[in-house]
Amino acid sequence: MSRVGKWMSASCTALTMVAASATPAAGTQDVLLAELLREAVVAQNFKDVLDLTPPQPGEPPAEQRAEHDPSPAELAGRAVARTGGTPLHQTPNLDVAVIELDPAGRPATVANVLLSPQHPTGVVVPVKTPSLSTDQVRYRWWNDHEWDTGGGAGTRDVLPGRESAPIDFSSPYPASVLKLMVGFGVLRMADQGRTGLDAEYSYAPEPAREVCGGPVVKTVRVLFDEMITKSQNESTCALVKLLHDLNAWDEVNRTFADLGMPTLMLTGSVPGNGGNWGGANMSALDTAKLLLLLNGGADVLWTTDAGKPVTAAELSPASRAFFLETLAGQGHNEMLSTPNWCGREHPVQGIPQQVPARWIEPDGTVTVGDAVYDRDVRPCNAAAEVVFAHKTGWTSTSGSDAGIVKSLPGKGDRAYVVVVFGNLGMDYVDVARPADPPGVFPVLYTQKYAQLGKAIDTIMKGP
Repeated sequence: MSRVGKWMSASCTALTMVAASATPAAGTQDVLLAELLREAVVAQNFKDVLDLTPPQPGEPPAEQRAEHDPSPAELAGRAVARTGGTPLHQTPNLDVAVIELDPAGRPATVANVLLSPQHPTGVVVPVKTPSLSTDQVRYRWWNDHEWDTGGGAGTRDVLPGRESAPIDFSSPYPASVLKLMVGFGVLRMADQGRTGLDAEYSYAPEPAREVCGGPVVKTVRVLFDEMITKSQNESTCALVKLLHDLNAWDEVNRTFADLGMPTLMLTGSVPGNGGNWGGANMSALDTAKLLLLLNGGADVLWTTDAGKPVTAAELSPASRAFFLETLAGQGHNEMLSTPNWCGREHPVQGIPQQVPARWIEPDGTVTVGDAVYDRDVRPCNAAAEVVFAHKTGWTSTSGSDAGIVKSLPGKGDRAYVVVVFGNLGMDYVDVARPADPPGVFPVLYTQKYAQLGKAIDTIMKGP
């Protein structure tokens, strides 16, 4: 029996009643996991989060906010107490997906929950098997102004033919989690022999773009590692441009659709410099499937609605191993998991993750490139229960985290994929949030995300 199955066997009658009303396509454990997930999302009580840049009556529409994660240098000025702001004027948008893995790496239970002004108590997304897909959501492109002033409703469809879908949802911008799509594309090209991890790439942006940096020559392997573990935008621009140089972006986007992940796409980037990522979209469910593929597993992982069986062989074993190694080396452990802030009263502990040793200084503090954290993480590492191979992302109006959680030896028996996309980015803070100490990387998100991460891990750990 799965960990979720064991939890369910001890759960209350109300959850059994939810299972009894499930659609035939959904398994009992999937439905019960989804209800537990919905309850965990709603329990965060997001209404007491403060908005530092609330919409003002009579003001013209604000420009669409940042499409990339600010660098540590850009964030230096944010290391002050958050004061002012007003309570959220409506429920935020969250897209949360979980896939429990069986011992062979196959999907055991699947759940997807959406939260929005239209669904303030959360809505469970009907997930079809064996495709692990849904046709019941009309996904809309994210737009800050539309969310602020239009009751959270979007106007531009992500996928055609969803006009009659019962759930209408604006997908939060994925921020740097979009780098998972870039990484997949690069490794597909490497598997096809069109580039190589140890090949040197001479990046010469034209026209120049500040976020992308200047000309540089590095191996693809180094650029990839910097993109994932440090979320380095300059390296990401280089790899996006590399895929343009190979005329591969249309192919990569089409591959996502052909593999049954149609909401995954990066469109509109600039071929000459690899910048402009505003045309990125990712649903939590499809992102979880991408991570399921990266994790690998025996046999068929899912079968698309068109009948195509999808296996781990979509990437070579070497490419998957490298991708997982970089995800496990993540330096920014500060959203669903928060060990980089070990011992602080704020934020609370999230997923009890072990910080990778590569970032830990002799005094126990963490340095990730130019990002300096001031806490000794060794006590949290000693108490850690899991490894979290993941990618975070942050902008002013997006907070995202997506990864694979696996128990450390003797720390429980759980393995699952978790993805959270939300529009509560750096412009949203907790009431009475303390100031960041000067000279250190600031806390970027409301601690509601960490609370949610901990709640999800508790569910997946089981009784």
